[in-house]
Amino acid sequence: MTEPAAPFPRADHPLLFVTLSLDIGGTERHLAEITPALRRRGWPVTVFCFNSRGLNADAVAAHGVEVVGPPVEARLSRSPRLGRLAYLPLAAGRLARVIRRRRPRVAHFFLAEAYMAGAPVARLLGVPVLAMSRRSLSVYQANFPAAASIERRLHRQMSAIVANSRASLVELEGREGCDPARLGLIYNGVVAAATRPARARAEVRRALGLPDAAFVAITVANLNAYKGHADLLAALGLVQSRLPAPWCLLAVGGDFGIQAALEAQARALGIGANVRFLGARADVADLLGAADLGLLCSHQEGFSNAVIEKMAAGLAVIVTDVGGNPEAVRQGIDGLVIPPRDPRKLADAIVTLALDGAFRTRLGASGRQRVAERFTLDDCVSRYDALYRGLIDGRQPRDIAEIAPGARR
Repeated sequence: MTEPAAPFPRADHPLLFVTLSLDIGGTERHLAEITPALRRRGWPVTVFCFNSRGLNADAVAAHGVEVVGPPVEARLSRSPRLGRLAYLPLAAGRLARVIRRRRPRVAHFFLAEAYMAGAPVARLLGVPVLAMSRRSLSVYQANFPAAASIERRLHRQMSAIVANSRASLVELEGREGCDPARLGLIYNGVVAAATRPARARAEVRRALGLPDAAFVAITVANLNAYKGHADLLAALGLVQSRLPAPWCLLAVGGDFGIQAALEAQARALGIGANVRFLGARADVADLLGAADLGLLCSHQEGFSNAVIEKMAAGLAVIVTDVGGNPEAVRQGIDGLVIPPRDPRKLADAIVTLALDGAFRTRLGASGRQRVAERFTLDDCVSRYDALYRGLIDGRQPRDIAEIAPGARR
């Protein structure tokens, strides 16, 4: 995307991002990538974190982005109720001090808790432009009806509501009643260089104790029930004897309380020796380079960076037909799209690609090209840049061509 001439000096228009942390996770990584890129384009950028600064904070700050944490480290969603009630005013007070000091032109909220806690503060203090990003489907609201009601009220006060998939846009307009004129779409983006392995495929396999000829599948997702790991293990159990021997599944991601159950399931299915739970890793690009097939078996998604990272690495992928997955992966062109919660169809798809290396290669090449054309970080950041320019200039998202949902992508 060609960058237009600036209608105003960016240095005079500070941006404030409000989130929970810059720790490990999809939204956290997204902010850790886009905020330094926006800083390089001349925007003064501050990130306020309600829970903690997070593991990526120092790296982000090294690029000239101010990262401000709460007065005390906390986990809002895991704190006892009374502790949370006592903590929130302290964190909100620090956010208010940041707003008074930085005087941002735009405050942009990521993740529901940060949105509900931070948007009223920013509005009360008169921040001119307020935006929020929805990076998932609204399934979580079913368990928190009061929170859902608060979000709907806040939506009416936003200058822009930005989704990272068309599936999320449909929910925001239809289920949550958002004004379509204030809805925008910005897909995630990846840096292709970040998906290039630092080590040779054979070296990585040797370090993992895997033969050069082994068929290796990989899933990169934290061990949460909704990520569908149990479905994947069930599928592999159904077809273990039909897969090329030897074969292995690499499960990359932090444990959110279900790893022991998954390990027990794998053993019960007779595939315990074939499945490696590697935990959270910093060498994901190397692991992708050592694999033959990428998988994401989620029951719900917004728009998964893990999927487009696998595609950028040249892997054929199998994804479930949820959220933005089918917007990234074209059925039979870049990968296979299967129904969620269906181990039998997942198993059939795995066997199809495991036994047809030429088909995998074609899908992988197409996926890599698709990411290069549609889902680069530079394109993503250009759209954020256009969003903030347009909002400061008084336009609504539907009138900003780069992020208008009806625009061709």
